[in-house]
Amino acid sequence: MFHSGMGGWWQYLSAEDSNESNIDRQLLRRVWQYAKPYRHRIIIILFAISLSVLLGLLPPLIYRRLIDSTLPNKNYPELNLLAISMIAVPIISGVIQVAQRYQSSTVGEGLIRDLRQKLYSHMQQMSLRFFTNTKTGEIMARLNNDVVGAQRAVTGTLISIITNTTRVIFTLSIMVALNWQLTIISIAILPLFLLPARKVANRLRDITRKSFDLNADMNILMNETLNVSGALLMKLFGRQTDTYHKFQRRSDAVADIGIKSAVIGRWFFMALGAISATGTALVFWYGGHLVLTGAFTIGTIIAFAAYLRDLYGPISSLVNARVDFTTSMVSFERVFEVLDLPHEIFDSDSSNNLIEPSGKIQFDKVYFTYNTDTNFTNINASNSLSTITRPFTRRTDIYATSSQSNLRNKSPSGLTWTLNNINFTIEAGQLAALVGPSGAGKTTLTYLLPRLYDPTNGSIQIDDIDIKNITLDSLSQTIGMVTQETYLFHDTLEANLRYANPDATINQIGSACKASNLTEFINRLPDGLDTIVGERGYKLSGGEKQRVSIARVILKDPRILILDEATSSLDSRSESLIQSALKPLFVGRTSLVIAHRLSTILAADVIIVIDNGIIIEQGSHSKLLSANGLYAELYKTQFSGR
Repeated sequence: MFHSGMGGWWQYLSAEDSNESNIDRQLLRRVWQYAKPYRHRIIIILFAISLSVLLGLLPPLIYRRLIDSTLPNKNYPELNLLAISMIAVPIISGVIQVAQRYQSSTVGEGLIRDLRQKLYSHMQQMSLRFFTNTKTGEIMARLNNDVVGAQRAVTGTLISIITNTTRVIFTLSIMVALNWQLTIISIAILPLFLLPARKVANRLRDITRKSFDLNADMNILMNETLNVSGALLMKLFGRQTDTYHKFQRRSDAVADIGIKSAVIGRWFFMALGAISATGTALVFWYGGHLVLTGAFTIGTIIAFAAYLRDLYGPISSLVNARVDFTTSMVSFERVFEVLDLPHEIFDSDSSNNLIEPSGKIQFDKVYFTYNTDTNFTNINASNSLSTITRPFTRRTDIYATSSQSNLRNKSPSGLTWTLNNINFTIEAGQLAALVGPSGAGKTTLTYLLPRLYDPTNGSIQIDDIDIKNITLDSLSQTIGMVTQETYLFHDTLEANLRYANPDATINQIGSACKASNLTEFINRLPDGLDTIVGERGYKLSGGEKQRVSIARVILKDPRILILDEATSSLDSRSESLIQSALKPLFVGRTSLVIAHRLSTILAADVIIVIDNGIIIEQGSHSKLLSANGLYAELYKTQFSGR
């Protein structure tokens, strides 16, 4: 149904209206796959709707009997019975409708719960490329606004269609039994209902999709600016007024399109009302003649008039259901668009768990690029929500500066390599230091080992096994990573530590905190481990967050450690505490460290020097110094003065 890549998505989104019915059928088939587990409840719903509709059609017949027979004949027992019936019918019908509502809500909420969980699980498995190319607010809009819209389609539109269809069928049957000539007059105007529906449905479908996009843009801005980092940036640069005006423009656009949708809908209902009034007038005109000639009783025409309401009302709703259906299907389309985004990184059929790894690491002729706008067979299309909703300019290297990115080596086809022909081996238990200038590709290289990205070409192996043949769960258990930016949840300190090992005992947590030099800090906190760290850990200092990150990795106890040391911006005491916390972390593990400190470099078994995505040198500290190359230059300018 959907295709990866920009071209395929835009071909789908720009489909002609003639294909819409086919698309809707495809959507309904997909929705039905989620509804299947609830099919028994659906049968109960259909039965309840039919019974409720039948009961709802009894009052006009009661009125007819009352006017034509009971009152003229002064039949007191029948009068009492009819009066009781007038009370009993709505009560019984109401009870049935409550039961039907319970069942339909159970189906609708369950279906949407399953869809939301599927959507969340699918997004979890997207590669890091997806999240670097997609704004968080846009993801939230898909999970919230679109799923809620799909929920309305199930619990509202579809139930309404079933109910009104049943009501029209039963009403027409009774009307034919009463008088087939009046019934023909009543339905003669039905084609007029269809005239405004098609045009309005297509128009509102486009407006609804645009409305979702505008709401997503507004949500994106709120998400980016109404958090700690965004608020801090606004205040520091005095951009509150400008940001407010930007938000004002986006919220105005949302309001404007809402007004446009409401006005179009009101014109549509006005047209339906005029058509219904015309049909009712024709029936009364012709029926009045029949009453005057004695061919029709007053009770019959009153009953017929009541049934006209039960006919035109549901028909108007059914005509409007095309509008509701086409607009509500936009929500399902947008949800399925995300579910159809292919996973770039996944377990292959040949993937196996890594059993008792020793930790040997090997990069063999590894090439990597962030630029996926190529036809290289080994490069997966870059997918983000932006690529399926609006034009998007992809980033070729999220780590390199603009000047550095121009220095990247390019293939004959013009492809810009972030990493170019990377070859090295780290034996089990060794400490390897990754050294190079900013933007050289060091962080990118470390992201390839846990398969946050896959190499464009070449292979990466652990214990001589290609990591693509190792299950992602096993790979995650084998590798522990401390990144430059420590992310903490808005939760307690203990909860953030347990994220690495939910089953950790309090003694294990205490040992990890002691090893990472956190114990003294925790003892000073009024609530200890129960202290809330704040949004993204903003209540903690940089050094404290880094030590929490180290304690978290200690609790995970990985065989391979990747460490992006971020101590350059810390004070000397924090750096000293982190340095002492790292020493036991390297023991018994294979470690790949982006080195920012001389002590780490001197302790390394092998030093890998990278520049512009290419390994320039590798070897021991003394060997590289004697070579008098880039490493010697970096050492003299960055480390020798310490």
